[in-house]
Amino acid sequence: MTRIAVLIGSTRPGRRGVVVADWVARAAAAHASVAAGEVEIDVVDLADHALPLLDEPVPALAGDYRNEHTRRWAEVIGAYDGFVVVTPEYNHSFPAALKNAIDYLYAEWNDKAAGFVSYGAHGGMRAVEQLRTVLAEVKVASVRTQVFFSMATDLELFTEPDAWTASSYQAENLATMLDELIAWSNALKPLRSKVAA
Repeated sequence: MTRIAVLIGSTRPGRRGVVVADWVARAAAAHASVAAGEVEIDVVDLADHALPLLDEPVPALAGDYRNEHTRRWAEVIGAYDGFVVVTPEYNHSFPAALKNAIDYLYAEWNDKAAGFVSYGAHGGMRAVEQLRTVLAEVKVASVRTQVFFSMATDLELFTEPDAWTASSYQAENLATMLDELIAWSNALKPLRSKVAA
């Protein structure tokens, strides 16, 4: 069984990440691998984990987690083979809460794959550009296909989120991204197995 987390990368009140992540999870449920029981999709909301600003005295690379909230977060992330990161773009980048959550851990991210669903005035493209380099540093391979929602094409997401629906083009992109993500997550399993052994 391959486990994929849809990670909501914003914690602010009024965020659209929950709406987008729910759409991702619903659409992913129709994916052939998910429907066949080969892949499990869960939504992981950063807001549910109450991580303070990084307060570990030892760098994450050492794996010497001193705080209970860090050990809980490590258990959550360690349980997944890949991630769909749902992120807005704030000031040309991704949210500080997401960077903080990444920085807490190291080995739990290693040799896994990530795909991105972004949103913002310009579709969140610049946030994803930066996320790709940050995740590469913790040994997460990112897939090429990305889904994005911008104010120019998806205004309802930002003004009337309860009435918003994704386009068929975006749904097709999500299906392609999931194909890539599942394939990469499975391809990287041998590397994760070596570390666990």
